[in-house]
Amino acid sequence: MRKVTAVAFVLSGCLFCLLAAGSRTWSGDQGAWNPKAAAAYLDGRQTWWMAWPNAARDHETFCVSCHTALPYALARPALRAALGERDPSPNEVKLLDNVVKRVTLWKDVAPFYPDQLRGLPKTSESRATEAILNAVILANRDAQAGRLTGDTRAALTNVWALQMRTGELSGGWAWLDFHYEPWESADAKPFGAALAALAIGMAPGYASSPDVQDDLKLLRGYFERVYGRQHTFNRLMILWASTKVTGLLTSEQRQSVIDSAVAA
Repeated sequence: MRKVTAVAFVLSGCLFCLLAAGSRTWSGDQGAWNPKAAAAYLDGRQTWWMAWPNAARDHETFCVSCHTALPYALARPALRAALGERDPSPNEVKLLDNVVKRVTLWKDVAPFYPDQLRGLPKTSESRATEAILNAVILANRDAQAGRLTGDTRAALTNVWALQMRTGELSGGWAWLDFHYEPWESADAKPFGAALAALAIGMAPGYASSPDVQDDLKLLRGYFERVYGRQHTFNRLMILWASTKVTGLLTSEQRQSVIDSAVAA
């Protein structure tokens, strides 16, 4: 638990730094945080990931992971203003093209980890996890442009198609479990649901669509049931999602998770 709490605290600090950096350009002070170095590091790691043989998938695509590709997709655009950049970096373009390709070929591409190679229930876990990550990445892109695209709408349709409708997980999604805390583990399903909520809320105008209100009601019900037993990392993710989709947390719950993160 201490490890997860520490990760959550670091995550919140990193997000704060990125948001702060996005509001100004770099002064050039070598004693200050260097966004150019940060961007170079992120670009370098993404280059390595895209070329790593273990990340290769069918149809000449690569795995989009919640611990590598997703942080890159969210963090790299946040550096753009600080660096005076107008356009996505080459690696951002490659990542987005990869995601769009897999969304377009959704019925044809194989799951990241099929049951036949990794055992049950990795196909269902892979499909739901990938659907959510694709939607987050594309919704974040659309949020910057201020316009919902067909690619993102298709990605969100894939997300809803895999939402659970019964049992304890009703309203949530299956999620990859490789015993890799806190991203891919038995306790990570609320993390995945929070990412789904982020995608729904970031996609311009999407959360108010009449045809998703019943699905959103199920999602809110899921968080209501599971929130009380979550560790700080998951609570921080749900808190973040609650800034994009209304009704996920009460004001008291939001303040409680803020207080616990600050006190960690």
